[in-house]
Amino acid sequence: MSQFMSPMPSREFLWDIFQRVDKDRSGYISADELQIALSNGTWTPFNPETVRLMIGMFDKESRGTVSFEDFGALWKYVTDWQNCFRSFDNDNSGNIDKNELNQALTTFGYRLSPNTVDTLLRKFDRFGRGTILFDDFIQCCIILYTLTSAFRQHDTDQDGVIQIHYEQFLNMVFSLKI
Repeated sequence: MSQFMSPMPSREFLWDIFQRVDKDRSGYISADELQIALSNGTWTPFNPETVRLMIGMFDKESRGTVSFEDFGALWKYVTDWQNCFRSFDNDNSGNIDKNELNQALTTFGYRLSPNTVDTLLRKFDRFGRGTILFDDFIQCCIILYTLTSAFRQHDTDQDGVIQIHYEQFLNMVFSLKI
């Protein structure tokens, strides 16, 4: 995703945004506050599961919230994903269809069969329209990256094949922050 990275905004800009998002003036942004602040471009609430994943990624204190110190990285992360999403939304529809999703995943280095891309589309298409919205695209990419990283820890010869026992599989999956 490095080709979609934006520069870090100024501290003053981030502080202004942080204060607007921190509705209860706690000095931290909760998942509920972040969900209200984010837009997926459809006038529907941002996917709460995606918000939870992002809070978990940037919550250095394990409080279920994001401090101002961590907010800049979160803001940049969302902005970078927005740039990435727009670059693959070839028809500017505000969503990603199967071909656009396949193009994005191929660009990210994944070599997935059409059946697997279909499975991902069905899994992250919350409204059953055959497309993925911005917030669901982020969730899809986070989960795919997390699962791939866990798989690679066991794929020591990098051949795309692992052999693990059932309980190893369960421990691997349940230990992931997804």
